[in-house]
Amino acid sequence: MTRQAATVLVLNPGSSSLKASVISEPGDETLAAREIEWGVDDAGTDARRTALESLVEELEADLDVVGYRVVHGGLRFRQPTPLDDAVVDAIAELDALAPLHNRVAVETIRAARRLLPDRSHVACFDTAFHATLSEVASRYALPDEWVERWNIRRYGFHGLSVAWSVERTSAQLGRPAEELQLVVAHLGSGCSVTAVAGGASAWTSMGFTPLEGMVMGTRSGSVDPGVLLHLLAQGVPADALAGGLEHDSGLLGLSGTTASVRDLELRRTGDPAAALALDVLARSAAGFIAYAATWLDRVDAIVFTGGVGQHSTFMRDSICARLSVLGGGTPKLSVLTVEAREDIVIARQVARTLA
Repeated sequence: MTRQAATVLVLNPGSSSLKASVISEPGDETLAAREIEWGVDDAGTDARRTALESLVEELEADLDVVGYRVVHGGLRFRQPTPLDDAVVDAIAELDALAPLHNRVAVETIRAARRLLPDRSHVACFDTAFHATLSEVASRYALPDEWVERWNIRRYGFHGLSVAWSVERTSAQLGRPAEELQLVVAHLGSGCSVTAVAGGASAWTSMGFTPLEGMVMGTRSGSVDPGVLLHLLAQGVPADALAGGLEHDSGLLGLSGTTASVRDLELRRTGDPAAALALDVLARSAAGFIAYAATWLDRVDAIVFTGGVGQHSTFMRDSICARLSVLGGGTPKLSVLTVEAREDIVIARQVARTLA
């Protein structure tokens, strides 16, 4: 059955910016695209609301529906979901699992629903793509009581980006996604690696929250939990630990000055801390790519996406140089780049949900 055409406003709220696009669906045509920078300190303030109001006023003409990227859907939200007050409140309850993202998403949803009360609103979840993870891929080696009581498991993130990367890789290689075994590395301010078998997530580096896995821009990635227990025992409060792990670690913590890969590349020859940060990032990415490969029968391609993954030749080369054991950079293994277009995936999901 042919779907009725819809014009979708896609809002992708992040911790420091809001990406917005207007997509005509079906057809994937981008009619408009905007990005608003809003610092973390502006979260929930009049400045953020005013910026959103201005953007909606500019883009609202002829809109049929609004779609949102929401990072964490927990166990409840495993497919695109029309929004009402109860659903928004349920998403807000997941804030502790993705504090840099869900809180901002909920603020954005509530504001946009007030601004556009006569439009339909649909949330699309990054975690939904990883609902295919097996128990062996999603289970932590923790006591059953903890797992059952608090739903502790690997949820995975960047799913919308991975789904788009799989589709574009299938097109570039001229092979059906169902036949491909891929490792997708989303490298941006947040970083993750996902093993994809036959179009489905088999393993991913981010876990219960987006903190696990690779070194990232300001996030630590995986660290010895004993370090955190030690800091708690030394009197460091939990909120200070959370702030340090989310905002002051990663490339920023290593370099002492910046979380920007572009800036670090410009300074790497004369700044040992910048060189260290880039080396740690490359080795972290290579290690997780290699581990992801063990979840597959073979690796047909390594796919780089996200701002750093797509644009940093230096970082891709640094990572692939450490993957010679997998055939990286040789004819045995394709290495591809894909522009991240979560907005197209969201627009499609929204249109299908409301069809």
